[in-house]
Amino acid sequence: MTTLDDALTRLRASDLGDLPHGPLRTELEEAGIGFVALGGPLEARWHRALRELHGSIRPLGGAGDPVLTEGGPYPGTWIESTGSISTEVLTRFAPRVARSTSEQFATHQRADGLLPYKVVDAGPGFTQIQLVTPFARTVWNHYLLTGRDRGYLRRQFDAMTAMDGWLAAHRDTRGTGGVEAFGTFDTGHDLSPRFWFVPDRPLGDATTVDPTNPLVPFVAPDLTANVAAQRAYLALIATELGLDPSPWERAARESVEALFAQCWDDRDGLFYDRDATGELRRVQSDVLLRVLECEIGDDAFFAAALERYLLHTGKFLAHYGFTSLALDDPRFDADAGRNSWGGPVNFLSLLRAPHPFEHHARVAELALVSAPVLAAVALADRFPQCLDPWSGAPGFTSEYSPSILWFLDALERHAGILTRPDGTLWFSGMPPTRLDHGAAAQAVGATRIVDGVRFELVADDSLVRVLRDGEVLAEVPRGWRLATSRSGEPRALVGLGATPTTGTWGGAEITLAPNDILDLATGARRSPGFTAPRA
Repeated sequence: MTTLDDALTRLRASDLGDLPHGPLRTELEEAGIGFVALGGPLEARWHRALRELHGSIRPLGGAGDPVLTEGGPYPGTWIESTGSISTEVLTRFAPRVARSTSEQFATHQRADGLLPYKVVDAGPGFTQIQLVTPFARTVWNHYLLTGRDRGYLRRQFDAMTAMDGWLAAHRDTRGTGGVEAFGTFDTGHDLSPRFWFVPDRPLGDATTVDPTNPLVPFVAPDLTANVAAQRAYLALIATELGLDPSPWERAARESVEALFAQCWDDRDGLFYDRDATGELRRVQSDVLLRVLECEIGDDAFFAAALERYLLHTGKFLAHYGFTSLALDDPRFDADAGRNSWGGPVNFLSLLRAPHPFEHHARVAELALVSAPVLAAVALADRFPQCLDPWSGAPGFTSEYSPSILWFLDALERHAGILTRPDGTLWFSGMPPTRLDHGAAAQAVGATRIVDGVRFELVADDSLVRVLRDGEVLAEVPRGWRLATSRSGEPRALVGLGATPTTGTWGGAEITLAPNDILDLATGARRSPGFTAPRA
């Protein structure tokens, strides 16, 4: 028996353990989701993640359908996180809970079009906007992954259209075409030097800026990019619904133009807020990653951001993830013991990071920088909001659903079976067999049912085996990803490792460099290149 055989035997004998009965367990069982690890703490950690995620799912106000809550000290759902990026990830594990979480924002929409920034047991909140991940993208991806329910899509489209009108009416007071922040909480950037000497909230209501503060409103790059992405996805949704997408396409272009006209600094190659005095506020923060998550810029633009900032260990790349403030900023504060965006690594940033990296086909860099974080979470005593960027020690709070979902997502994205909105499956071959500090496993296994077909993946330090309904579909070396149709038809091979990896496919020896994409139908190969972390 090989380690792969042992992992497969263990996988087929596994279940969801002591996960309580409830909506999460029901949906996981329906999807046939399982995970095992031979050796190390990962399997036990996976089961704890599910238990704590179960604890974050409940009806708000004691009535209605169960929804995902933020967890920790946040007893509700926030549109910047729970209702957007967390819901997008949760769709792969508990799609009905994800839908209920997403829909409640339309349910509680204000008559003037404003979507609540949060929904808690006491009801919706409207004192700020708190927009980060484009809500329309999560709606669109949920629609694609869950059977294309046009009723869901139309309801959300109407709600987002009204919200777009509200923002245009209330958050462009200077007529720049950008979107303005009236206070810290509009972007969820608590304790960030970005907002020093600025109110936390708008004045009483999200429609009103404090007229006595000389600095606000800011034309905010992350808010402006968010609306640009919203409008681009609303164009896609309009087309799907048989509506004219051209007004949304034009509006999206105008938002991008305003973003660069108001917030881009060509000298620094970075986006900054423009305050009420007309000056750029040169605080280098994770605004960059937020803007890139909104699909701003082409592959060359993203490559430049990687080289200069995101993979620079003197800027935003700590060993344990992307920091919330540039490491060389004298205001940088690594204290992870508070709800702080003034330096520590925040799991919301890590949960949002896969989209821009994968949008630009930079999967090898993402896998490389995710591994130390995975080791840290595997060994932590809780699922926190923040990590110490130097040690990976868990910081502020516990039972925090974005960090739970990051852990589940990372295992599936790098060493499991991931369903994609474009109708493909990813079987990924970067198993956590080389994690530091005792976090490594000898082998791992994952299983998932897709359209009635059971897929299994087992992987050790050298080989990845993929099975379809019990029969071997493919074997690839560690460091490759196999992309298939939903039925398992091989489509492409991808270089997932950070160095070239050689293996065999179809009787031929193939070497894939990092981020290489080999089209199995045509033999065509393409790559965006690879950027290693730099000092």
